Amino acid sequence: MFDTHVNLHGEPFADDLEDVLDRAREAGVRRFLAICDRFDNFEEVLSIAESNDDIWCSAGVHPHHAKDFVDLTAKALIEAASNDKVIAIGETGLDFHYGYSTEEDQVASLRKHIHVARETGLPVILHTREADDLMADILEEEYQKGAFLPLLHCYTGGAELAQRALALGAYVSVSGILSFKSASEVRSVIADVPMDRIILETDCPYLAPVPVRGRRNEPAYLQYVADALANLKGLPTDEVKRITDENAMRLFSKVTGS
Repeated sequence: MFDTHVNLHGEPFADDLEDVLDRAREAGVRRFLAICDRFDNFEEVLSIAESNDDIWCSAGVHPHHAKDFVDLTAKALIEAASNDKVIAIGETGLDFHYGYSTEEDQVASLRKHIHVARETGLPVILHTREADDLMADILEEEYQKGAFLPLLHCYTGGAELAQRALALGAYVSVSGILSFKSASEVRSVIADVPMDRIILETDCPYLAPVPVRGRRNEPAYLQYVADALANLKGLPTDEVKRITDENAMRLFSKVTGS
């Protein structure tokens, strides 16, 4: 399995990161994508990736922090992306639930990340919350300027955004939310996403899946995300693991140099 979204830097795993990674490897996780949430954390995230043969990372700024990096240049992101360990741009996106950054700053940051994804050929990891219509509009607008590869990460949005993004060649990642009893709407949307466009993630340390909900999430629990997707799609879990791993390797082609 490929855990395509892990938040390994900072306090949550500071005391036992090696044990966490060992448990994940024992559970069948063979690759990890460590996410950069703030560009001033990039070196720390990159260091984790460079210290492990099976970990890669992204470069970018989460929409919550867009206000703190208005002066970040596309050139700086492109330079970071030139490192062999950097296989994706982001995560970026729009989050109007908390409003930690203004809409103006979030949109400007999102467009900058999409430009970098287009220039580098790397997928752009998209976080969307309470912003489906604007996100879909921006993706379609930007795609007219030149193709890029969107990834709707930890997807909990509506069917319309999912389908509009899929029409642009997007991939969709599912997390432990898929297993939550309350997530019937999410399951309904994911049921209509083709299997060849779905990948798995834990988004650890957040969103631990059933049956470990309430604990600190960790990559070893990716198994339960695979189980939830298998149950939804009516497929054996091993088949889900195979398909989603192939999808992830196709999406993050820099891992293999293909």
